[in-house]
Amino acid sequence: MSDHETCCSAISRVETLGYPYLSEDEKQYLEGCFNTITVFPITQAVIDSAVTLCQRRKMSLGDAIIAATALEYRQTLITRNVKDFDWVEGLKVVDPFDEL
Repeated sequence: MSDHETCCSAISRVETLGYPYLSEDEKQYLEGCFNTITVFPITQAVIDSAVTLCQRRKMSLGDAIIAATALEYRQTLITRNVKDFDWVEGLKVVDPFDEL
């Protein structure tokens, strides 16, 4: 996987940095990480795709936007939480720990 660019959805940035118990050091470290990767914006196409996903099956808003972002930008979703996304048609989902 190291041959690929690291990127994420803007919602992943919000969920990570919005965690209320981050220490100042953790916050600075994570902000630095996010500043070095591509953060895909939440576009109208992403919103429309997320709406469609939520209409098909109950899922959290964050998960819907993350999945929709991966679909719209044609990216593989890397997550430990594969079971929440394995039903999404056309979405490639990989658990990074399965490859160890």
